[in-house]
Amino acid sequence: MKRLLQQIADAIGARLIGDAEAQAKGIASIASATESDLVFVEDEKYLGPALDSRAVAVIAGEFAANAVEKKPLLISGHPKLAFARAARALGLGVGDESGAGVHPAAVVHESARIATGVVVEAQSMVGECAEIGEGTRVGAGSVIGSGVVIGKNCVIYPRVTAYPGTKIGDRVIVHAGAVLGSDGFGYVRDRATGRYEKFPQVGRLVVEDDVEIGANATIDRGALDETRIGRGTKIDNLVHIGHNCQIDEDVVIAAQSGLSGSITIKKGVVLGGQVGIGEHACIEEGVMLGGQGGVLPNKILRGKGVAFWGTPAQPLREYLKQLAVVARLAKK
Repeated sequence: MKRLLQQIADAIGARLIGDAEAQAKGIASIASATESDLVFVEDEKYLGPALDSRAVAVIAGEFAANAVEKKPLLISGHPKLAFARAARALGLGVGDESGAGVHPAAVVHESARIATGVVVEAQSMVGECAEIGEGTRVGAGSVIGSGVVIGKNCVIYPRVTAYPGTKIGDRVIVHAGAVLGSDGFGYVRDRATGRYEKFPQVGRLVVEDDVEIGANATIDRGALDETRIGRGTKIDNLVHIGHNCQIDEDVVIAAQSGLSGSITIKKGVVLGGQVGIGEHACIEEGVMLGGQGGVLPNKILRGKGVAFWGTPAQPLREYLKQLAVVARLAKK
């Protein structure tokens, strides 16, 4: 959609310098921008190329406030964040906006409750007593199980599976192939025979508001209670989260990470790619765990803003010291 620059400035909390009547409808890099695109710069050295580009306007920091006005400027203390919010204000980056209603090739149970403005694409299935909130889109080939609740303005990309009883909040994005609420990996070994008996997996998965879940990620439901993904958490592609995990708000989990069952991840934690965490471990608020880091079962990592690395994970400074010692020993 096209929007006036003043409307965009109001939406992203930026100060507009220049033509308030100019309009934008897209975003782009400086090199590929057209006359209707917004671009952004975080570093003053890129301001000149941005002003010389074809873009309709530039989102920039305070360093641009006194620049020669070649085109409108939207001044923000955090240009990259403002650019992301501008994309959202323009309705970009959250799925295909075409189509409306339930596709004739979709199967929706008569007891399901479908709100106004919901789109259910071809070959999707919505089960008994499921609920889908206003403005949500369910992509082609997705399976929404019985009793699943999906909130408002969500984007469920193609071939997502939400197992029965899963609850999804508002403005959640789930990318293609993700599986939500599957059985956890829980078994009891019969010591007499050596055989494994499946432990009941009868809990549920709760995904709170503003969460994004990457393609082919898998999140297990609780065994007896629930697995919970907190508000604003961002989960990358190919992440696995086991049963009974409690993920707090604004956690970031990068690709190919694996979490065993019953793990607690506190607010603001950042997990790098290919991190592995053992069962019943706890990662306290604000911890950063580097790529391929490993946490042993039942361990606790503490230290807001502290970076951990290695397996078993330890503060980065200590880890680097140990690497240096090993390197010196190798030379000897």
